Amino acid sequence: MIYLAHTAHWQFVGLIAGVLAWILTMTTAGNNEWRLWHVADLSVITSGEAWVGIWRACFYSHVLPGAENCRSLRISDPFVPVEIPAAQVLMVVAVISGLVGNICAAVAMRMAYFSVEDRRNIRMVFVTAAVLYLLTAMFLLVPLVWNVTSVLNNRTIAFPLEFHLPAAPVSQRVGSAIGMGLFASILMLISGVLFLCYRYVWHALEEPRDPLNGPWIATTPTKTSQLSKEDGQGVDNPAYHCEETS
Repeated sequence: MIYLAHTAHWQFVGLIAGVLAWILTMTTAGNNEWRLWHVADLSVITSGEAWVGIWRACFYSHVLPGAENCRSLRISDPFVPVEIPAAQVLMVVAVISGLVGNICAAVAMRMAYFSVEDRRNIRMVFVTAAVLYLLTAMFLLVPLVWNVTSVLNNRTIAFPLEFHLPAAPVSQRVGSAIGMGLFASILMLISGVLFLCYRYVWHALEEPRDPLNGPWIATTPTKTSQLSKEDGQGVDNPAYHCEETS
């Protein structure tokens, strides 16, 4: 039975980073502040600012009822640019893959921190967790970078009249959701690299090995019962036989 708890401390840090990154991923997906629009017409949008996310477009107004006025953005809306429905799909996939990656990482840490007799699945579990973490980071980075490019190029969105939003803002800048998502993707990358670099995964598994000092040395205990039995039988003294003969 092999104990590997002392070999996986950095991977435990990677698991914590992966869980934190997954929480930030869900927060990023639900946050409306992907793009911050500055508008010139203050007749409806009295705050002068509107938030365009991947699920909703919102603004504050003293003219319309309600503290915050939001309109949903559906994947089938014809006026929505392609980066928004792509971000909707990829963010959902990132949340799912991040959850599965954390589950695999937790299983891997259980195998490392508790004694295991069958070590053949350690490599598969650690590598699976690492690959899922890296894939989640990629699923995050693609929509984030795509939307950042749209903001930097000041691309417009032809909103319908019921949205009360102009087609083109005076200016726009990156919202807090994108910064949060970039931080989550960095944490996911770190977690994936830590699990992929777990040194014990790449050792041969054909024979029992100490992950730090090489193969285990198997020793066979001496059968003391047999030795004591042989010592107890004794050996005849030849001089005693000579005296009897004479």
